[in-house]
Amino acid sequence: MTTNTLKTVLLLGLLSGLFLLGGEAFGGEQGLYIGLALAALMNFGSYFFSDKIALAMYRAQPVTETENPEVYRRVGPIVENLARRMELPMPKLYMIPDESPNAFATGRNPKHSSVAFTFGILRLMSDNELEGVIAHELGHVLHRDILISSIAATLAGAITMVARMAFWFGGAQRDDDNRGGAMGGIVMLIVAPIAAMLIQMAISRSREFDADAASAKYVGSPYPLIGGLQKLETWSKRIPMDASPATAHMFIIKPFTGQTFMRLFSTHPSTEDRIARLQAIR
Repeated sequence: MTTNTLKTVLLLGLLSGLFLLGGEAFGGEQGLYIGLALAALMNFGSYFFSDKIALAMYRAQPVTETENPEVYRRVGPIVENLARRMELPMPKLYMIPDESPNAFATGRNPKHSSVAFTFGILRLMSDNELEGVIAHELGHVLHRDILISSIAATLAGAITMVARMAFWFGGAQRDDDNRGGAMGGIVMLIVAPIAAMLIQMAISRSREFDADAASAKYVGSPYPLIGGLQKLETWSKRIPMDASPATAHMFIIKPFTGQTFMRLFSTHPSTEDRIARLQAIR
């Protein structure tokens, strides 16, 4: 069993445990059965549909020769060329209607992968810089860490949902112990962000360095990505993105929203460190 496979199993196991504990906390034995059913449903959905959930969250639009053809004419050849060099299947392409520059890759394996980029990154970057960014995202596909990333996003969202359910319904479902149920809900509400943070941090920061190195290797130079990262660092702060903390780790650079809460979910090394490592590549 590979490390990525083991991490995936552990994340899905944690998701199951979350729903079982949450269901028992605010519904007793009946809630436990509900939690079991939800766990089975979420495990299935996380594995097969976590990428579609992430894309839907950001209203991503398909980019093909017939849908958003102008965008496809620009990015399609770049992606095809890089995918050929990396010996990867051609991923599906999506555009996110957001002016904040950013991008992410998602999917359960290279045969079922997608690359999404915001409208803002297309406006901001030259073709060379865009090639560096796309190569970084395909690096995640190549290293097969996109499934872990997608499942972690679903899991973090599920933790938040269960915490809210426990808070609002925990006391009401137990006539014999309303006070205890309410306190349990409050505890869940407090613990949820911490648990989500731990899940996000379980995603190794080295994955970004590895994807950066892949970009430099397959583009043939680290400088297109260096230029892209420098622009992303500057302009993502000037144009904040309305991003969910649960999916922050998926983007090439941490979305800047102005919310201090988002910092808890950061799994990105600093842009300065990433650029320094890229500059050291010869």
